[in-house]
Amino acid sequence: MNLLLHPTYFPSISHYVAMAQSEEIEFEIEDNFQKQTNRNRTYIYSPNGIQLLNIPVKHSGESHQKTKDIKIETDFDWQKQHFKSLEAAYRSSPFFEYFEDAIRPIFEKKHTFLLDLNFETMAIVSKCLRMKFEYKTTSEYFHEVDSNLILDYRHLANGKKDPSEFESYTQVFGDKYGFINNLSVLDLIFNEGKFALDYLKNQKLILK
Repeated sequence: MNLLLHPTYFPSISHYVAMAQSEEIEFEIEDNFQKQTNRNRTYIYSPNGIQLLNIPVKHSGESHQKTKDIKIETDFDWQKQHFKSLEAAYRSSPFFEYFEDAIRPIFEKKHTFLLDLNFETMAIVSKCLRMKFEYKTTSEYFHEVDSNLILDYRHLANGKKDPSEFESYTQVFGDKYGFINNLSVLDLIFNEGKFALDYLKNQKLILK
């Protein structure tokens, strides 16, 4: 059965649970951009608890812009800020140094379109996981799809509508704040390393 997802920025663990357990993946690229979703943000476990990393985007003034047309705002040095935040959060994690060289280029390369950046983050993450990253993209938008043919997990892009609860694993600041569920998949990779893919394959997703 096909899986339908939104491409997001360093996706949540739930995104990768879905991807790791699916044979065919299709990404929605014909939707209208929605603010305050994971299309341009991700969450990490910082020394002060949960932290939002947000990509600034340009707004054209039009009421509806397709996500594939959204451009990244280049007036802010968000890449440097994001990488510094990742270092502060995960430098002492077991596998940050192991994967550092793989993820660093994403914070040094300038992307024009958000969609291109998101696909590149997913390609990098999939390589770190040693997971194949093959997919199709939509050619038109459907508000609803045939649930007998497609598992519609597009709601996962809106973290507030994602009810999934996953097994706990050791997190850097877990002793201070406890386990934080369903962060960016980077949290899992930096803490679990080569065991991350097995973890993803063994979790259960909740379909809203």
